[in-house]
Parts: sequence; structure tokens; C-alpha cells
Amino acid sequence: MKKVLFLLLSSGLLAACNQNHSISADAIQNPMTADGKIDMDRVPVMVFEQEIYDFGKIEEGEKVSFAFKFKNTGKTPLIISDAAASCGCTVPEKPEDPIEPGQEGLINVVFNSTGKMGLQNKSITLLANTIPNTKVLYLRGEVTPGKE
Repeated sequence: MKKVLFLLLSSGLLAACNQNHSISADAIQNPMTADGKIDMDRVPVMVFEQEIYDFGKIEEGEKVSFAFKFKNTGKTPLIISDAAASCGCTVPEKPEDPIEPGQEGLINVVFNSTGKMGLQNKSITLLANTIPNTKVLYLRGEVTPGKE
């Protein structure tokens, strides 16, 4: 058992040592100043037209699509690195390219109600180079039985 644990630990350390250490966008766009304070002028700001979408009542099996529209009101490019939903029935799509200051973007979301019944409250968590670095959006509504 000790040998297996040692081998696993050793291979993990070797893999970590062999990683390519290139400069990431985060290092270049770090809003920290030399004294450790945050320079808020260098932080992108993501402002949404709405953060909650209520799709009302739909029948089980229907799909709901919605685009959350936002604008970068900051002075530096906005990078959304991840968009994750609280359930596999909800699929978000984020912009792949940075959103420049003053530009707008969309977070497209599709909710599949198959196998879902009753009140639904799905969250979409975005990870971005903003402060705070997460933003949560919501899809809400009710799924009713389909017609037979």
C-alpha cells in the first residue's frame, strides 16, 4: 500500500514539474498593484440587463432558450473563463473571445424540461476576470404534465 501511494505521489509531482510555464492572460491582466491593492480601473465590469429569467409554465419535454445580455462597462477586456449550470438539463454557452470595454455579449442558455416536473430554479455560474470573480444567473419556471 505504501509503495502504491508513493508511486501515485511521485507521478503527480513529476507531472506538476513538467508543466509548460507560459504566461497566462490572468498574469498579464492582474488588477493588483505592487502594494497589493486592487486597481479598480483595471477590472472589467459585467452588467446584465437581467439576471433572472422566468419562463412561466411549459409542458414537460419542452426546451426553453434564453440569452442573458450583458455589457462590459469596465476599462479592460472581460474574459469569461467558465459557465456551469446547476443541472445537466441546463446548458450554458459563453463567449469564447474577450468582450472589449463598451461591448456587449450573450450567455445563451437552454433548459430541457424532459423528466422535470413542478417548480424549477436553475442557476448558471460564470467565472470571469471581474471582482468578485463569479456571477450567478437564474432560470425559473414551472413544468406541467404534457398532454396525452
